[in-house]
Amino acid sequence: MSINFKISKKSIKSNARLGLIETSHGVIETPCLVPVATQAAVKTLTSEEVEKTKSQILISNTFHLHLKPGEKIVGKAGGIHGFMNWKKPLMTDSGGFQVFSLGFGHDLNLGKMINPKTRMGSDADLQAEIKIGSQPKKLKIRQDGVFFRSPIDGRELFIGPKESIKIQEQLGADIIFAFDECTAPLADYEYTRNSLEKTHAWAKICLESKKSKQALYGIVQGGRYKDLRIESAKFIGSLPFDGFGIGGEFGDDKKTMSKMLHWVIKELPEKKPRHLLGIGKLDDLENIIKAGVDTFDCTIPTHYARRGIAFTSEGKLNLKQSKFLKKQEPLDKGCICDVCLNYKKDYICHLLKAGEITALRLITFHNLYYFNSVVENIRQKIRRGEI
Repeated sequence: MSINFKISKKSIKSNARLGLIETSHGVIETPCLVPVATQAAVKTLTSEEVEKTKSQILISNTFHLHLKPGEKIVGKAGGIHGFMNWKKPLMTDSGGFQVFSLGFGHDLNLGKMINPKTRMGSDADLQAEIKIGSQPKKLKIRQDGVFFRSPIDGRELFIGPKESIKIQEQLGADIIFAFDECTAPLADYEYTRNSLEKTHAWAKICLESKKSKQALYGIVQGGRYKDLRIESAKFIGSLPFDGFGIGGEFGDDKKTMSKMLHWVIKELPEKKPRHLLGIGKLDDLENIIKAGVDTFDCTIPTHYARRGIAFTSEGKLNLKQSKFLKKQEPLDKGCICDVCLNYKKDYICHLLKAGEITALRLITFHNLYYFNSVVENIRQKIRRGEI
């Protein structure tokens, strides 16, 4: 089975919508957060624990699983579901994000969104836009794919559209993505246009290469350029993909991001699901859902947890601060997750100060439950016609 997507309600106030994505491993209620299980694990948690956080679907990383343990080992274990004992739906990305993160992202210490002050800052590297013909230091981007250096042993490895699909087929997730080049925020217009042509050519090859029944999503790129974004959405939207990813950078602020999402979403087929790649700060969630996004993956709940930060209705709490040793109360008084029902701030603060890894597990569990509850609440608002 591929997937079946049904829209159950459309907002009259925004582009928000409620839907169901049916897969062979269960049904996903959208809009939905997709927690990141990079190496077939949500860091610090077992698959059973992740399920208790109300997570419906996870996304794993094709590039990292290709490096270790290798797709053959995962395939022999019954695919990624059997390998990690996750009984619900799964996605794998294509490896296209690593073209950015291990390339120009690594060279210039860039994320997908950069502060406008940084764009105009004094750092010469950041002011220098990435121009056509530029190559990152640690990989080589060609017309047919990308030569990477393994971060593990330095060996050279090649991934192009055919290779990415073949790896993802062996991994066996329900939803897989076309191989693309995720461009850096500092790529100039000509570089971005040239990159987009590659991404579009690779999208066709991915469709031709796929032999499995997995759902394949195409990815819209185009950087911060309106005409390229629209061109990409029209082109990728015209191909017979099962759904669509929206990738790359999203400007310098929330207003720009909403505008860029609007450019893309109005060009994509209404009846297919839309996934936003790598974006999902807590205060972004309502905006991206109102723009018409159905699913989105983000490392923030887990990444912040490993730095001792808990998300609560009172804001972010840095539990490394000694003041929490005096707080005999749950992380969030309104939360009914297992952690909030059974543990207090003073204990979690103590664990962090003592260097006990249990603290990271407790905060990760709470953060995922909290994010999923926020999204659940947004679904209720759509149901009630409030957004």
